[in-house]
Amino acid sequence: MRALTPDDPEDIGGHRLLARLGAGGMGVVHLARTPGGALVALKVIRAEHAADPGFRARFRREVAAAGRLRGRWLVPVVAADAEAREPWLATEFVPGPTLTETVDGYGPLPEPAVGQLGAYLAATLADVHHAGLVHRDVKPGNVLLTLDGPRLIDFGIARTAGATALTESDVVIGTPGYLAPEQARTGAGDVGPAADVFALGCVLAYAASARRPFGTGNPAAVVFRTVHEDPDLSAVPQGALRGWVERCLSKTPQGRPTAAELAAGLEAAVEGPGPGEKGAGARPADAAAPAGPPEAGHAGDTVVDPTGWLPSAVVRIVAERSARALDIPAPLRDPGAAGSGPPDVTTRTAPAPFPAPSRRRFLAAGSAAAVLATGGGLLAYAVARGGGGGSGPPVHTLGLHADLSGPGKDTGRAHERAARLAVDRHNARADAGFRLALDVADDGGSAERAARVARRFADDAAVRAVLGPTAAACAAAAAGVYREARLGAVLVGVDGAGVPQADAGALCVTRAPEELLPAALLHYLADVRPADRTAVVRDEGRAAWDFARAFVDNPPGGGTVTVHDADDGIDGIDGAVDAALAARARAVVYAGTSPDRAARCARALAAADFTGPRGGMRHTLGPAFLAAAGAAAAEGWSCGAPFSDPAAARDFAAAYRGAYDAAPPRWAPEAYDAVGLVGAAIARLRKAAADAGPDRGALARELTRDTYRGVAKTLRFAQDGTHRLEPAGSLFLYRARGGKFAFLGPYDEVRPDS
Repeated sequence: MRALTPDDPEDIGGHRLLARLGAGGMGVVHLARTPGGALVALKVIRAEHAADPGFRARFRREVAAAGRLRGRWLVPVVAADAEAREPWLATEFVPGPTLTETVDGYGPLPEPAVGQLGAYLAATLADVHHAGLVHRDVKPGNVLLTLDGPRLIDFGIARTAGATALTESDVVIGTPGYLAPEQARTGAGDVGPAADVFALGCVLAYAASARRPFGTGNPAAVVFRTVHEDPDLSAVPQGALRGWVERCLSKTPQGRPTAAELAAGLEAAVEGPGPGEKGAGARPADAAAPAGPPEAGHAGDTVVDPTGWLPSAVVRIVAERSARALDIPAPLRDPGAAGSGPPDVTTRTAPAPFPAPSRRRFLAAGSAAAVLATGGGLLAYAVARGGGGGSGPPVHTLGLHADLSGPGKDTGRAHERAARLAVDRHNARADAGFRLALDVADDGGSAERAARVARRFADDAAVRAVLGPTAAACAAAAAGVYREARLGAVLVGVDGAGVPQADAGALCVTRAPEELLPAALLHYLADVRPADRTAVVRDEGRAAWDFARAFVDNPPGGGTVTVHDADDGIDGIDGAVDAALAARARAVVYAGTSPDRAARCARALAAADFTGPRGGMRHTLGPAFLAAAGAAAAEGWSCGAPFSDPAAARDFAAAYRGAYDAAPPRWAPEAYDAVGLVGAAIARLRKAAADAGPDRGALARELTRDTYRGVAKTLRFAQDGTHRLEPAGSLFLYRARGGKFAFLGPYDEVRPDS
């Protein structure tokens, strides 16, 4: 969830707005509270789309369709106004994760859970079809998982079976990979209930195997395989479930079961104890039925008890999100400080360098219930091909691939927050020409999960580029998937050192590699505080040896360099320092990754009254070294680093603090710049191609073709085919002063008077 913007109204149709759940080219989805206190997801259509009579007709149809539907596993519409200048509808708020998020993050569901999932969704589709409607966009992203069963959402492209489509004749409606063969033909007019059954078969194959039955990659290629090739079900467990999936994926509508037949068959196929009782999970005839009387002759006659249907790991996620959602307070307008006048009002008449800091805190609950964030799925395939889906500016989605729950969650959260600020800043520009959206996925710091997240982004044709992953092992695991999909991934805090060479072409690395880091101290000792005799106190480890080798190969100022190895233990550091001083060193550098041993080196130099320049590797840049060394011994200690000081980008720091009530942490401004880098590349491609949507592969190549000057650093890439980040502008110097590390700036810009 995200904070409301100054442009958001206080309420819509009597519903108090609390937060933004998502935004896309079609409109905005808010979390809102009804006059009675219930939480709802409220979708507002942008006025420019509502001005189109055809679009408004489709919206009226959506409202009417949703209002006719009854079923336990549907998300009901609770209020709507199809005639407002910006029409809107409100549905129950569901805080569960999507099936996509669950499978990509935690792997395939157990076979019994998939069977139950299929039974619930098939029963729901039977209700939809019984009402004379076809959903037409059944996919994992439109399935929410809750403790009492799944919910099928997003009827933005549903229509009456046999009705004439109110869309352009050359546009395919739906999502590649989940389109039935008859639905994949542009202008198809014979899309009926069987198309939903085909899509559900794809969903169940994905849930059981974490793989799309018609593969990934270029949407046109996926559609071709759907129409002409057999599905790949090799990872779906053999048995009754797979048999039903195979029947669902028949190329002809006549070869597929009806939704009601599928519901009954899957329920009978579930092996072992079912939800609530043994056997197939059928509820006793006298048990409470779902809201709304089922009609004879469709799946409403079969009622199942969903208690305990999910694996325990997923149950925990659902429970946590549900608890957080219950914690959301109804927000009030900030009256401002006493005597300060009315609340702030922001008028955007020209692009601002940063968005005005919101006075509302970002809400902490999960955002998986942004059920209509991309405008109801309407024209999804057209958007995937680069169109905007209407008269408004096109929307280009960036995937954020980060560790948000594992050992690197603090860094991942910093990336996410900064990226959201950058997206808001871009979308606030009057001259942007296109809008950006952010799709966030958590890999938990797991390489296995990272590969699944990468597959999800690769399969989503709307995703143009990816920011992340945020961990080295995850980058190595995901790079091959991104390379195959021709999807550019921008690395911020990792340098891609562990990525196989064959996959490195998919990455745009904005962090200086480790082997370039000595350049900052070499410049310092050559041009800022020149030293003609440098001693290196070398500790154990490959990184320390490589760092020392850089000094031996590039003596500062053309002078001499001596290397003194430190044995294990404190005496080893002291002995190496004594040897360095005996060599009449005018500068001393500690090559090692231990802040404690670097602090011992600093204390030994201070005890010997050494006043020349001294410093160490980036690992000594931080509070651990300062605390162990003490302010006096640490004074003047210098370090090179691949990251800038977040506080140095003052406008960014103020915006971050205003949005999140916290100072921006390390790597946050670099993540902000990564969004700007992608946005600038999209703008160049649009200009060159007369505003056409950027091709993924073209965008991946464009990322490294021009210099980008961000708030944190200047990004320049070698044009020799390596696309390697140039060190100038991307390496920084810090120096301890008064018990803190002071930021001196880009290393190549630091001068003696700094």
